[in-house]
Amino acid sequence: MSGSNNPYGGSYGGQMTASASFGAAPAASAPAGGYVSDTSTAGFTKDVLEESRRQPVLVDFWAPWCGPCKQLTPVLEKVVNEGQGRVKLVKMNIDDHPSIPGQLGIQSIPAVIAFVDGRPVDGFMGAVPESQVRQFIDKLAGPPGADQAAEIEAALGEAETLLAGGEIQEAAQLYGAVLQADPENAKAAAGMMQCLIAMGETARASQMLASLPEELAKDPAIQAVAKKLEHIEEARKLGDPVALERQLDADPDDHDARLKLAKILNVQGERDKAAEHLLTIMRKDRTFDDDGARRQLLAFFEVWGPKDPATIAARRRLSSILFS
Repeated sequence: MSGSNNPYGGSYGGQMTASASFGAAPAASAPAGGYVSDTSTAGFTKDVLEESRRQPVLVDFWAPWCGPCKQLTPVLEKVVNEGQGRVKLVKMNIDDHPSIPGQLGIQSIPAVIAFVDGRPVDGFMGAVPESQVRQFIDKLAGPPGADQAAEIEAALGEAETLLAGGEIQEAAQLYGAVLQADPENAKAAAGMMQCLIAMGETARASQMLASLPEELAKDPAIQAVAKKLEHIEEARKLGDPVALERQLDADPDDHDARLKLAKILNVQGERDKAAEHLLTIMRKDRTFDDDGARRQLLAFFEVWGPKDPATIAARRRLSSILFS
């Protein structure tokens, strides 16, 4: 499922919040070369010290007469611009502004000093090759993509909280944003399908499931959604829940009606009630449907997940029945 043919990322990803831009915001706000600038003695505090509290800043001390500087500076600019905001490059002409390099003890150029949180933390001298510049920046800012991966994980956690709290549209926006950045993220795909299901758009959720690559569809999070869709489709064929409740009022031992009602209640989100019906069948008749109530409850657990409160409560009660 690529970003270009993902029919769900576009629905919500276009409205992504700023917190879900995954490093794209700096690229959008900064033109080509926007990560490279010149500074002066007067501007050093703002351009370097203050800016380094937001991301690492490299200061390139150079002079027009310096031949090695002319070799190094284009390499620095290339690598920094390719980094799309992992670090910034600030150039200072030491002929025009000798005070700062003098205070830092710069005696030979080219010299590159890295600033983080307002203070110098590392540096190198001389016209080093591009590979060494990349290694220096990786050491300073972490491997490429590390920041994006952390942002994606944070967005997924936020989306999960929103979904659990019933803020479906907001959760869908975040899941859509993640899918724009990482089209084969299983958690985001599963979360988006959960949002579609919660909005009653099960057909779109099924369509999305069918469009997933085979390997991605094997992910446990995706499989749980697939089983949930199966339960929804099955529940549609089980009849009227009100009529089933009347049947149980007339005959509390109608286990077939109780099993059907449990399946319907599950897809309606009444997990505790669904579990209670299945546990009731187990207490009364473990032989019904070849222990079908227990098997159905375990199937619910797979969809609900091990940390869901309904799973925890029902599993505790199940254990008391099995081992009492």
